[in-house]
Amino acid sequence: MSDQQVQDRGPVGPSIGIGVLHLFAKLGPTAEPDAVTTAVRQAEAGGMQVVAVAVLGHKADVAFMALHADLWRLRDFQTSVRRSGLDIVGSYVSLTEMSEYAAGLPEETKQARLYPRLPPEGKPAWCFYPMSKRRNPDQNWYELPFERRRELMYEHGASGRAFAGRVVQLITGSTGIDDYEWGVTLFCEHPDDLKEVVYTMRYDEASARYAEFGPFYAGLVGPVEHVLDRLL
Repeated sequence: MSDQQVQDRGPVGPSIGIGVLHLFAKLGPTAEPDAVTTAVRQAEAGGMQVVAVAVLGHKADVAFMALHADLWRLRDFQTSVRRSGLDIVGSYVSLTEMSEYAAGLPEETKQARLYPRLPPEGKPAWCFYPMSKRRNPDQNWYELPFERRRELMYEHGASGRAFAGRVVQLITGSTGIDDYEWGVTLFCEHPDDLKEVVYTMRYDEASARYAEFGPFYAGLVGPVEHVLDRLL
């Protein structure tokens, strides 16, 4: 699709932040690695950030984390991936956001959450998982007063800050957009850092009592050509 056609169609995006699309795919007999690479490079040439991941385990062979302000561009990238012969077996749609509990953060931190630059240097270990807050009769996050929720999230955030420098985390919002309420993407130097940060933070009350987790995907970040070479 030409830039003129995209312009005529009109962009659709959030008023603040950008769209995030996680695609999980398997290599079938019709997969064309050159076409996959072309899809990624064309998307990047149009201003999209695309993180390519060699997925470990049976859930998928490759993952793409794509970020752009225009959701039509993300949809075009999804179409290009499908046309390259990859079989898309999973996906997640979300938006970058600022938490309602994050008032008072430095402007630089806010901008990094709303408009991240990925992937971070020197952190090839990667994982993604969705999560929601529970609504059980005796564990309903949304019945707690705001001050109590904020207190619990401050505790949760303090646990995460202990991993500063070791873990880069992006939490994106998906309430009303996908099956869970948030998507969590982690980048680390070592894979055991992924395990340690998730394990540690599960002991916080906000997580231990109120969190529900979806499926986890883990893999290795690299240039798309390198990722595809290791899969074939």
